[in-house]
Amino acid sequence: MANTKSITDTQERKKVKRAARKAAPAKGPRAGARGENKAKIKKAALGKAKR
Repeated sequence: MANTKSITDTQERKKVKRAARKAAPAKGPRAGARGENKAKIKKAALGKAKR
């Protein structure tokens, strides 16, 4: 992403950022599931969050 700190005009900054985003190469598919590194618990009481 381009460094836009020096640009004070909001619209101009948006244009530069969008152009940089468009020019960046595609990221490709994910290596694993999104939450695979989150800590999971075996059993929880009803009403408790699982993570």
